[in-house]
Amino acid sequence: MVERVRGLLRQAEDPSVTDAESQAFTAKAAELMTRHAIAEAEARAQRGEEAESVTRMDFPVSGVGGHGKARVKALAGIAAAYGCQSAVRGNTSANTERTLIIVGTVSALDSLQVLLPSISMQMESSARLTARNHVSDLRELRNYDRSTLATERNRFYRSFIRAYGYAVAERIREFRARLREEPSQAETSGGSEGATAESSTTRSGAELVLRDDVDRVQEDFQRRFPQLPPTRPERTHHRAGARAGYIRGRRAELGVETSVGQGGTHSLGEGD
Repeated sequence: MVERVRGLLRQAEDPSVTDAESQAFTAKAAELMTRHAIAEAEARAQRGEEAESVTRMDFPVSGVGGHGKARVKALAGIAAAYGCQSAVRGNTSANTERTLIIVGTVSALDSLQVLLPSISMQMESSARLTARNHVSDLRELRNYDRSTLATERNRFYRSFIRAYGYAVAERIREFRARLREEPSQAETSGGSEGATAESSTTRSGAELVLRDDVDRVQEDFQRRFPQLPPTRPERTHHRAGARAGYIRGRRAELGVETSVGQGGTHSLGEGD
């Protein structure tokens, strides 16, 4: 399964494919990993085994260009849509690398470890191309100096990235909502009419798995980080950049788990 996912992502990252094809490959990879994780969780429950453990993953986020905060916002939102919660260390305004600390189930973190680099690459590629075209259009229409154009590009770029992440996370939550409505493997494998009637009044196996994961992740996150201040919201906003990023992000029809709580991100001190 992992090799199939990596193969799909290699196709998604191929510069020769179109944007739509790239998003389709990534979407298929995300869906494959999600369904596999839920099937495994249902199988463990049927065997009477404990649910998979909750752990953490540290994901480096580049600060190049001064866009680190925007990248953290986008990736933390995607992690939240996977059913995870996150904290960030070193989220300053400098161009330095920061660390996104993601708490989630083993399968969710496995998925993120594979998918986040690919999503990040696609996000940055789309942002660079779209921002360059935006600045080129401005240069032709108005007599802006170089400094003004650089500021315009940065504002556009940051808003694009945040909106892209929001749109991808939105698609993930929509996919998880559809999964909740699907019957569990036990229900689709057969059974008596009485059992079928009873199952129609209960939640699906996927919903049970997802809701249980959300609760366990939230408890573990609170235990690890009991008192964290929320990150300061970024004030930079560019309407055209946000709109372009959202449109591109909506094309990434990714589907995995749901958000935890409000999906917020928190700041850690350097020593935490």
